[in-house]
Amino acid sequence: MMDVVRVSDSNLNVYMNLCQSYEGEFSSITNKKPDKNGLFELDTRIEGNVVGYLLYDGEVPLGFAAVNVAAEGNAYEICEFYIVPVCRKQGMGREFVSRLFRMYRGRWEVKQISGAEHATAFWRKAIGGFTKGKFQEDFYNDAYWGRVIRQRFDSANLM
Repeated sequence: MMDVVRVSDSNLNVYMNLCQSYEGEFSSITNKKPDKNGLFELDTRIEGNVVGYLLYDGEVPLGFAAVNVAAEGNAYEICEFYIVPVCRKQGMGREFVSRLFRMYRGRWEVKQISGAEHATAFWRKAIGGFTKGKFQEDFYNDAYWGRVIRQRFDSANLM
C-alpha cells in the first residue's frame, strides 16, 4: 500500500537523503558537483510556499515531490519529483503525482530542463493520462534553468 506523507520536521531527514540521490542522478545534466562533504546543494528547499511530500511503501521511502503552492489563487508547480530507480516503470510515480493533482485543484505546471528527456517522457505520460490528453506543452524561458519544456493544465476542470 502506497502512502503519501507530507514532509515535516519528523521526516525532513528522509526527504533530504532522497534529494542527494536525485541531485546526483541529474548532475550530468546540471553540471553540479558535491561540496567538500560530498553533499549536493539543493535547488528547492521545503520552505515558504514549497511543500514536500514523500511516497512510502510501508516504512520504505520510494520517492518525493516538492510542490510550490502559490500564495494567491489556485496555482501549483511541481518543483522537484523523484522515484528511486528500482521502482520506476511500475506506475508508482504516476499514482503519486495523480494524488497530488487531486489534492490541489487548480492550475498546474511542470518543467523539465534540457537533457532530461526521460523526465519529459514521464511527465507527458503522467499528465496525459491524468488529463486524458487535455494539457498544453511549450518551451519556456525559465529564469533559473533557461529554456525548458513546460506542461500546463487545470485540474479543477477535470474533476
